[in-house]
Amino acid sequence: MATFRSMDETGSPENFTRLGTLGIEEEFYVVDEHGRPTSGTDELVYEGDPPTVLADRLDHELFKCVIETQTPLIEAPSEARGQLLAVREALAEYADSEGFGIAAAGLHPLAKWRELDHAEKPRYRAQLDRIRYPQHRNTTAGLHVHVGVDDPDKAVWVANELRWHVPVMLALSANSPYWNGYDTGLQSARAKIFEALPNTGIPTRFEDYAAFETFERRMVEHGSIDDRGELWFDVRPHSGHGTVEVRAPDGQADPDRVLAFVEYVHALVEDLAARYEDGESATTIRRELLDENKWRAIRHGQSASFLSRDGSGTRSLASIVRADCDRLGIDGIDAMLDAESGAQRQRRLRTEMGTQPLCNDLLIQY
Repeated sequence: MATFRSMDETGSPENFTRLGTLGIEEEFYVVDEHGRPTSGTDELVYEGDPPTVLADRLDHELFKCVIETQTPLIEAPSEARGQLLAVREALAEYADSEGFGIAAAGLHPLAKWRELDHAEKPRYRAQLDRIRYPQHRNTTAGLHVHVGVDDPDKAVWVANELRWHVPVMLALSANSPYWNGYDTGLQSARAKIFEALPNTGIPTRFEDYAAFETFERRMVEHGSIDDRGELWFDVRPHSGHGTVEVRAPDGQADPDRVLAFVEYVHALVEDLAARYEDGESATTIRRELLDENKWRAIRHGQSASFLSRDGSGTRSLASIVRADCDRLGIDGIDAMLDAESGAQRQRRLRTEMGTQPLCNDLLIQY
């Protein structure tokens, strides 16, 4: 017989009440004086005294070297920069006062999972016991962007449509060429490492909120996941926050890159919400084709070309980005096209200058 679960475990359609609000979650690496990942979340999350701006905004992840921040609710995109920088600067200053640094990337180039400590929180211990090897090596760090949606069916429709944009965001964000100290030949090894976990990647299209809710509850009630937070898809309706959450990008040290993704995701959600209200038909595209585009992003990053929606050929990342920028009236991701990618920068620094300058480059500043 199925076990009753609380709303904390499964969420509710009643949480979808506001359109356009924002929330930004970032996963960072706690590093030592040499910029190498080290256990520090016990001191920073549990034993220290975080500044007020980080109160209830600081958590740890699976490894004791990975820490997560959440911004307060952001009412309008114009407030995003101030909120993001306030949280980042407070974290970096606080960590420094405790003898640590804070670094950002999809995977830290010197993180070796066998040498790092797992968190002791019961939630993560349960995941390690249930998932085993794939979770034991999961040293990944990403960027998650939440945008509020004011109707549960609309949120599911928007999340479905956003799936096509996941490879675009991943290609632009690719910032994890090194895994366990080894150059993988990939631009985002984080995405491939993370896909080894269950309930990850680009999800199948859900018909409506009832279908998503049935799936979410079934997964909890039958012990596949402990709560809704363990549906780790690249994009999902978040039934706890009443948002659509995009989880595709690698972690970024440069706040301007983070804000470019925030601008892009927010503009896409508002555009898609308007198209839903106008009665636009849903896009029909096989998940396998979306997976192929994601693989191209993982492998090639900013030089990737993608299978077109209509199956007529391929399109370059640049053509997709510039069309979206023109259509949505944004420019942040367009500026990223003309810059060195995170993966390219990491490889260049390591080749030309060595590992110490590379580690220093990943530090966030205050």
